[in-house]
Amino acid sequence: MNNTIGWESTNKLSTTGIIGWFKSFRGRRTIVGYIFISPFILGVLFWVLIPALTAAWLVFHDWNLIRPPSYVGLDNIIRMFSDRFLGQALKVTTVYTLVSVPLGLLVSFALALLIDTKVRGIAFFRTIYYMPTIVPAVANAVLWAWIFNTEFGLLNVLLHYFGLSKVNWLREPEWALPAIILMSLWVSVGGPMIIFLAGLQGIPEVFYEAAKIDGAGRWTQLCHITVPMVSPVIFFNLVIGIINSFQVFTAIYLITNGGPQDATLVYLVYLYRVAFSHLEMGYAAALSWLLFFIIMVMTFIVFKTVGRTIYYQEDV
Repeated sequence: MNNTIGWESTNKLSTTGIIGWFKSFRGRRTIVGYIFISPFILGVLFWVLIPALTAAWLVFHDWNLIRPPSYVGLDNIIRMFSDRFLGQALKVTTVYTLVSVPLGLLVSFALALLIDTKVRGIAFFRTIYYMPTIVPAVANAVLWAWIFNTEFGLLNVLLHYFGLSKVNWLREPEWALPAIILMSLWVSVGGPMIIFLAGLQGIPEVFYEAAKIDGAGRWTQLCHITVPMVSPVIFFNLVIGIINSFQVFTAIYLITNGGPQDATLVYLVYLYRVAFSHLEMGYAAALSWLLFFIIMVMTFIVFKTVGRTIYYQEDV
């Protein structure tokens, strides 16, 4: 009897304490905080962690979406060493990255320098330069497919105007990848340009004033003030550009689908073929994890090499 009374009193006290905690200001703030971050937590759980663990499980299985998965051990991993299409996809993606990322950084930085002025109507030009970034990827692909058209495309019309012969931009292997890289500049420079602009506007004006007093010209100011001061922004755009270049898919899939003769067969296009054309989900999962490790290793190398040269301004 005494034990029962003691248990009831203890339970009542604990319940009262919990209710009091809920009614307290700190308790309400904690609950509200969890409610606000719950969409992010659920998103990471259902769209990142669970798919990643499922893909890791599929690496060791063979599954075609119809019959149940069957365990195959390391067959999917061993297959990658003899897959010539994987080698071609890695080659094309590497060339695309080595060319498009530096060009994109250079063009976006040059545009940021151009629009970093206080003249009338500059907001209009900033909007125009940024506009291609917010255009849907499918619309951009359709637009550039028309521009690269052999018979009536805008580029060949311009070539004909200057007396040059037409170019089969998307039908010849030697021209297809350069055409895709040219299109990528149109699509991908807007975002880095805005980030560069924010970095440029964060440079204290006193540095330029001191340089002018010392007789430094514009080129000297650019090399010794502007570039070092925005080096963290350059580094950020470099890392993001490398990651995005290894994940390019939509435009290439819609315009060339990896052709002609696999000249534009980037990694994700090949992964898509394996997964949804050949229905080899286990091998596609192995390819997806390989891509993850490639991006992780490349990012680590960039941090260990380029990251050491970055200048971070210290607060005075």
